[in-house]
Amino acid sequence: MAWLFLFLAGLFEVGWAVGLKYSEGFTRPLPSVLTVAAMLVSLILLGLALRSIPLGTGYAIWTGIGTIGTVVFGVIYLAEPATAARVFCVALILTGIIGLKLVSNT
Repeated sequence: MAWLFLFLAGLFEVGWAVGLKYSEGFTRPLPSVLTVAAMLVSLILLGLALRSIPLGTGYAIWTGIGTIGTVVFGVIYLAEPATAARVFCVALILTGIIGLKLVSNT
């Protein structure tokens, strides 16, 4: 269950990262409220996951999911460039996430 919590926490991290963009510096009420809510849910789920997943592993995977998800969102919805270098770097992050999961004892 901890790994599910961690995965969901990563997805909510994507949500609040994207929300930061749309809140325009917390000047737009609805996006701001949704961003803060996503932050809270993400942190609560991360806290639950860290009950049994080692801190370094959990935090790295959480931020990795958030990073990859945010980059993918930017490419698909914000017309950010999907250069070979960016795709390669995202692949490195994904490789690290998979590696940490594979070597984890939990």
